[in-house]
Amino acid sequence: MSDATQRALRVAVVQSDVRLGHIRANVDCTAAQVRAASSVGAELVLLPELWSTGYDLEHASALSHENRASVLPEIARLAQHHRLFIAGSLLLSDELGRVRNTLTVHGPDGSLIAEYAKVHLFGLMDEPHYLSAGDASVTFALPQCTAGAAICYDLRFPELFRLYALEGAHLVILPAEWPAVRVEHWRTLVRARAIENQLFIIACNRAGTSGSTEFAGHSMIVDPLGQPIVEGGEKEDLLFATLDFSRVTHARAQMDLLGDRRSDVYGTPAQLANRQ
Repeated sequence: MSDATQRALRVAVVQSDVRLGHIRANVDCTAAQVRAASSVGAELVLLPELWSTGYDLEHASALSHENRASVLPEIARLAQHHRLFIAGSLLLSDELGRVRNTLTVHGPDGSLIAEYAKVHLFGLMDEPHYLSAGDASVTFALPQCTAGAAICYDLRFPELFRLYALEGAHLVILPAEWPAVRVEHWRTLVRARAIENQLFIIACNRAGTSGSTEFAGHSMIVDPLGQPIVEGGEKEDLLFATLDFSRVTHARAQMDLLGDRRSDVYGTPAQLANRQ
């Protein structure tokens, strides 16, 4: 196998609607989409934010326990059966009983290789009222690269993405439930985060409606120069791309954004945080 082949990753983005609080229906839909993605060679499948329940936050505690007890094992079996990575966010309770909006990544052997709890909670969706915020960034290893994790509202905070770039990430995965009313913010910020950090971003946004909220769709897979490789429309869709990580190396060699930073002037991300 050539080095170029080893550095490539076939990814799929599941831009689906989500039935509020209906775990079984959402899991069945997801299983069908994972099968479809596997049939065309996907190695990593990204699901939307809160893909198993939607924003049914009034029942977050009960749903988080059901997700931990039954949904995670089912996703593990799907990942192992199809021999691929599956990522997406769910309501999950942690060892202290805190319910968090948590991105999970399962590997091809069914193991849970990463959990990232959403750091920035979104007030307009009542997350701070029902959920606890995460307190750490998370990177994880894929065979082809190091990847970082973020969820929806995190996209508005460039420090997190810069931290991932400095930690050697060539890819950030981003599940979301981003409303249609702010779709141009979504499309602009996904590209901006890729441009300023010279990495790939896989951004999976929900389609459909929940109550009075219409979700934007427009899931995107964006290259290290900020160009969309593929972008969905407003409806449910299954998007594919093959990522060549040598493009990250090339982009960073052409323009050394990370090396040209003036941390002596404005500090490192950690130093900036300590100024608050």
